[in-house]
Amino acid sequence: MSRERSYYVYIMASKSRVLYVGVTGFLMARVLRHRAGEGGEFTRRYHVHRLVYFASFRNVGDAIARETEIKKWRREKKVALIKERNPTWEDLAEGWGEAAVMRVSGKPASLGSGQGFTEFGITKGRA
Repeated sequence: MSRERSYYVYIMASKSRVLYVGVTGFLMARVLRHRAGEGGEFTRRYHVHRLVYFASFRNVGDAIARETEIKKWRREKKVALIKERNPTWEDLAEGWGEAAVMRVSGKPASLGSGQGFTEFGITKGRA
């Protein structure tokens, strides 16, 4: 059974609310590339790193058509679209790409009994 693909139209914003509209098949990877400065000259220059809106589509043609439509809108209409779903302009991708902490019963997972453990071939333990 094959997994169905999704395509995304997204809007990124800078802290001063400069906007960028894009389309992608891999939203998390694309957002992380923008944050790493690999998203293009515009997003690098204006520090457009916050995901403030996205919509998913099953058909790539529909996603591209929606991106094209939004790009033609005046700024006020784009801002209204963002505020409709994200009134406080929160970064919807906050925490993406950060190291995950494994928890057991609400507490950080233990690395062992305190007798020592091996990490990358180096034995570590208590003195």
